[in-house]
Amino acid sequence: MASTYTCLECNTDLHLNSTYAYPPDFYFESGNKDSISFSAIDSTKFKFEKEDKIRPFFETINYWGIQRKRTKIKCSSCNHLVGYVYDDGPPLTDSPGQFHMGPSQVIPRAPRYRFKSKALRITST
Repeated sequence: MASTYTCLECNTDLHLNSTYAYPPDFYFESGNKDSISFSAIDSTKFKFEKEDKIRPFFETINYWGIQRKRTKIKCSSCNHLVGYVYDDGPPLTDSPGQFHMGPSQVIPRAPRYRFKSKALRITST
């Protein structure tokens, strides 16, 4: 079943494709609470703004730190914040990691486009 995702503020169709959506129970280090994550998006529908804050943040037990670097995703029509880009997607290599202990922050990861559920209007078609 396909869904249409529109901006809650201006009702613009964001052209998000359900086939690129991660399953709701997919594990991410930074969590997935109250959000919908995609592996690919149509970048012409969004504006991207880098964010670099130096202050403590705690998203999950395993995802915290002092400096947060991420990219804001804003609707290109109304400039409303709809989500963030995180670099905690699946590893881009098949490497078992350093000392065969699994992927780490050193191994490059695919970007994950995380949209806030409360910023989208979702309709099934």
